[in-house]
Order: sequence, then C-alpha cells, then structure tokens
Amino acid sequence: MSPSAAGKEDVMIVKTVPIRTDHTQVTLTTYFQDHSPELGENRKRPVVLICPGGGYGFLSDREAEPVALRMCGMGFHACVLRYSIAPQTFPTALWELASSVAWLREHAQEYHIDEKKIVVCGFSAGAHLAGSIGVFWNRDFLAELTGFSAEQMRPDRLILCYPVITSGKYAHMGSFENLLGKDCGDEQKREFVSLEKQVTSDMPKTFLWHTFADGAVPVENSLLLTEAMRKAGVPFELHIFPDGEHGLSLADEQTDNGTGEQIRPECAVWPALAADWIKRD
Repeated sequence: MSPSAAGKEDVMIVKTVPIRTDHTQVTLTTYFQDHSPELGENRKRPVVLICPGGGYGFLSDREAEPVALRMCGMGFHACVLRYSIAPQTFPTALWELASSVAWLREHAQEYHIDEKKIVVCGFSAGAHLAGSIGVFWNRDFLAELTGFSAEQMRPDRLILCYPVITSGKYAHMGSFENLLGKDCGDEQKREFVSLEKQVTSDMPKTFLWHTFADGAVPVENSLLLTEAMRKAGVPFELHIFPDGEHGLSLADEQTDNGTGEQIRPECAVWPALAADWIKRD
C-alpha cells in the first residue's frame, strides 16, 4: 500500500442497498472502486448495472457477481440487481430497475460515477428487463408508478446478452409466462412487453451479442430488436457468434457450470468488446 493510501481499509466499496416498491424489497449490491488521489482527483468511472437471467423464475449466480468483478477489472464500477421474479409480475421488476438507475444518478457524485455512462447490462430474461428500461424509461406509466422523473430513470447505454425480446414467433414463452402470470393469455399485454414493438428514437445506444446456435432463445430475438432500432435510428453494435449454447455468461472457466459446455473462447471476447464500446464517446 502506498503512503497516500495509508489508513484506507477498502479498495472496493461493496454494500447492499435496499430497493423498495410499495410491495417488494430487493437488493442492489455495489462493487464501486474506491476513490484514490493516485488515480486522479476528479476521475469518474462508468457503472455497469447487471441484471442476471433466469427466465423471470430464478436469478443466475453465474450472470451476477462474476460479471460484476470482470467489469471492475476493466476499470468500471459495477452493481448487481437481485430483482423480483415470479410470482411477482410486470411491471414490478421494471419498477425496481428504474429505482436502481435513479439511485445511481442520485449518488453519482458520492461514488465518482460518470453520470453520462450509466450502463444497464442484462442476460437472457435479465436482458429483457434491461431492454424494458431502455424502451420504457420516458413513458408516463413508469413515472406515475415510481415517482421518479424520466431523466432520473434514463439509462445511458444498454448491454443485452442473448436477450429475450419478442413474445411472438421466436418467443421464450417461459419467460413471458413468469413475467405476466395469469395475464400471459392476453394478447395485448404480451405485445406490450414484446420489446421490438416498443422501440422509439429515445432508446439508448445498445451493445448486443447472441449465438447462432442458441436453442433456448433464438438469435431472431436480437435480430428483431436491431431491425426495429435501425428503423428508429438508434445506434447499436451486434455480435453473432456461430456456436455456443444459451446462458454462456462470460463464456470461460470462471462461469462454466462444470460441464465445459459453457467455455467458448470465441464468445469470451464479448466483455472486452463491450468495454471498448463503453469507453467510446
């Protein structure tokens, strides 16, 4: 430890922040890199807010803390939202995510967060949640629900990893059954949460990746969304890798489930690609 850091016990601020709605309480776990004069007096870092996947039925540990630590290793702050899942239904998790983004904006100065680079990153159904804040952040229903202004809830960028997007032909229906509960049979409500139908020019720029071989959430989910983004004039970066099953997370030994099937070196480049994308203006 250098003399200037003497007396400082923490190099990373790990804390659990309660996120509340009028009927739920969940947690936002932070991994903020502590400020040090050695790194520049006014240094601010982007923050990556991670939403693990799990079909809105569970939350994958493989897509949570390991990803946060990887993002920290690339020079960013990170946090993990353990949002509500079934039997809670839409828009509860969206309310929690919107509140988390608002919390990060409120505390940006305190934790040296670059308030112009609040990035929401989601995996599978967690990417549906991330995409939902991307398309709904300035809708009246969300402001009325949360009590926050649109600007407080606005994500600056999205990272969508093998995302659940559509409730149509290429849907991962289990996710929508959990998300909507008894309302899943209502075609109008299914269409409302089919994100490719909700894209406007106000959606933030987005980084996406998917595998062509994904048998659980077909690659058409990413293709449908980017087609809608293109029509709306929203910039995106899309990477489609030929091989690899659904749920790869980091696609390396750190997040493999012991089978070796989730180690895909060709896909494991995505965090570096995403980091380069975040750093661009």
